[in-house]
Amino acid sequence: MPFPLTPTGRRAGAAVLSAAALLATSAACGDDGRDSAASETGLTVLAASSLTDVFATAGAAYEKEHPGTKVTFSFAGSQELAAQVGQGAPADALVTADTRTMDGLTADTGKPVVIAKNRLVIATGEGNPEKVQSLTDLADPALKVVLAAPEVPVGRYGKEILDARRIDVKPVSQEPNVRAVLSKVALGEADAGLVYRTDAATATDKVDAIDIPDAQNAIASYPAATLKSSGNSEAAAAFVSWLSMPEAQKILQAAGFQKP
Repeated sequence: MPFPLTPTGRRAGAAVLSAAALLATSAACGDDGRDSAASETGLTVLAASSLTDVFATAGAAYEKEHPGTKVTFSFAGSQELAAQVGQGAPADALVTADTRTMDGLTADTGKPVVIAKNRLVIATGEGNPEKVQSLTDLADPALKVVLAAPEVPVGRYGKEILDARRIDVKPVSQEPNVRAVLSKVALGEADAGLVYRTDAATATDKVDAIDIPDAQNAIASYPAATLKSSGNSEAAAAFVSWLSMPEAQKILQAAGFQKP
């Protein structure tokens, strides 16, 4: 015959049951956490420096639309990205600021698709203290001009538009990517530089952007492609495809990129 429980016994029994319930809940949560972590897909995207700000927004939007997918970006000049791909850097997709760089990687990528376009502007210090008005002004030897190196897409575009008008510019430095050019101007280390319109738009409190007429300008195309070495080829293809879809295009165009 069972003995009746005293109030102390009932309290002890309840405590044991509560502890058991907590242990069971903790174990379940631990399993769920492990399952969730195990099921998360990680994507690494190599992207041109000029996409730094807009891809932060696009990546967050993509992750919200695709729960369980984490997108990590690695930004650099397109020529640096190409070198990384050639060296077998672990990544899933590539977005460059020109088609020439991408075309040189056909053995390493899937079929590329252009997701956006861009144009160049002359970046000057805030208020344009040197009164730069046109490309011709960049030839003034008293002006400290900084350009991207010619192997960098924006550097090559800049050289093309200057050479087309026979404007001889002697830069004080040649930088490895467009953000480095922008930084030199923003910090007052240069009077002017050629950057993409979208880059100048990220630093309106530090630089002014002088438009270059379309007839004198160059159009930069941004192709995106999966990498054949990707360990998440389906997820990589889904991300590259998404970049051409309405939501991604809305984000790109809000940042000043042109339609592909």
